[in-house]
Amino acid sequence: MTSKIVLASGVAALAALAFASAGTAQTTAAPVTNGPPISGLCIVSVNQAISTSTVGKYVGQRMDQLVQQVKAELAPEEASITTEGRALDAARPTLDAASFDRRATALRGRIQALQQKEDLRQKEIQATEQKSVNRIAQELDPVVRQLYQQNRCSALLDKGSVLMANPAMDLTPAAITGVNARIQQFAIEREHLDTAAAAAPGR
Repeated sequence: MTSKIVLASGVAALAALAFASAGTAQTTAAPVTNGPPISGLCIVSVNQAISTSTVGKYVGQRMDQLVQQVKAELAPEEASITTEGRALDAARPTLDAASFDRRATALRGRIQALQQKEDLRQKEIQATEQKSVNRIAQELDPVVRQLYQQNRCSALLDKGSVLMANPAMDLTPAAITGVNARIQQFAIEREHLDTAAAAAPGR
């Protein structure tokens, strides 16, 4: 009888997806001859700029650390519940109905409490990750605005919605360089939603 928490870093997943897609393109994509760049039309991949920047990679590594900390926090209670469940199964033939029901009810309560804690930690990890990504996005925004003006763009498209384009129109590499120059890491601690809920007015 076990209860497992499944936590994943979206930033790290974005980075992995970007690298995997690049590798696939290199091995399977046929050569493409691009037409001339369209004057005033620019593209940028916000996801790629965030995930492959130095600070984006740092966030991915830090999120992995926080996930492991959460798993380490929950593991002892999960192991204890598993042990109690096996012990209860083994003792069932020797217990009267009332004693078995009492222990089973207590065990179900522990399982429910652990599941609720897992759900809370999952939300905290997600909130921490979103806050971190938003921080990078704040640093990226002025970089993209500056590139837009420097390149005299008339329109800026999300690279994710463009199937193919002349690389000369792609501002993503310059955006990554710009973010790297502004920030490379910052303090990241897990959000504590239980503390925030307890401190809310009326509680």
